[in-house]
Amino acid sequence: MSMYQVKPVCGSLLKPDLPTCMYTLPNIHGQQGNSCTSDLCSEHALQNGEVDPAVKALEARQDEILRKLYELKAAVDGLAKTVTTPDADLDLTVSSSLSSQSPSSTTFTGVTNLDTLLGKDLGALRDIVINANPAQPPLTLMVLHSVLCQRYRVLSTVHVHSSVSNVPPQLLSCLGPRHADSYARQMFQLGFTLIWKDVPKLQMKFSVQNMCPIEGEANVARFLFKLLSPYPSDAALATLVDSWVDMAFFQLAEGSAKERAAVLRALNSALGRSPWLAGQEFSLADMACYCCVLQSGPASSTPSNVQRWLKSCENLGHFSPAKPFLQ
Repeated sequence: MSMYQVKPVCGSLLKPDLPTCMYTLPNIHGQQGNSCTSDLCSEHALQNGEVDPAVKALEARQDEILRKLYELKAAVDGLAKTVTTPDADLDLTVSSSLSSQSPSSTTFTGVTNLDTLLGKDLGALRDIVINANPAQPPLTLMVLHSVLCQRYRVLSTVHVHSSVSNVPPQLLSCLGPRHADSYARQMFQLGFTLIWKDVPKLQMKFSVQNMCPIEGEANVARFLFKLLSPYPSDAALATLVDSWVDMAFFQLAEGSAKERAAVLRALNSALGRSPWLAGQEFSLADMACYCCVLQSGPASSTPSNVQRWLKSCENLGHFSPAKPFLQ
């Protein structure tokens, strides 16, 4: 028996409104003009690839700010270069050059693009930093630097690391005289920084923060030569060039007397068939072998075809920076 009775508060026909989903969204797929409001239509249009004008203006403003930041970074880098450089503790001399010479008489095949090889120029100077031992001057790199100055606007600097004490004056000025606009780094396309340092092997850094160093004069010479002319597209010809470069640095420059004699015989035989080591065109193979042949001994002791080839190389005018170190 119940304690008390109450009357029902709802009728038997009342049906509660229960939800069928968690939440509802407007239909954005309706036809324009019917179920699509103006706001939804604009959102639908933006989803189809159109960019809001406000976003375009914001992106343009961002690009302008980034451009000014890169210009400011280039100016700061220029000021920093006058004080110190990566891996250089003591700056005894700073020599810069902006070459205005006419192109060389030798035309390197192919056209190179610095943006393709070194990355897009975003305002900061693309600087190649090389550590070299003054006891073993990199003659091939001096020749390549001279040719690069004929192709590009190059800011060249020489520094001395504290690990070496005595550097001959001719090594301090090996990249040419100081240029009046050396502090305006934005005028240059390429930076070439040579640091005389006590290192067992020549080292090159292009991006000091983002890449490991390239070691060995042969490998650095390959890198720099590609800034002048691409390697031959023919795999056999490219292999031939690499083979001569390796023989020049590892057998002529560092090998025994027997190895040097064998390379001179191979040079004499190859130059009897063609004017240059890689066929009818001057290449990195000729540049490397010229420097290493004269470093290994006097030109008068070489075979006849090699002597003729040495004179042809000298007539090009590329090797004047190396001649003071070959005497």
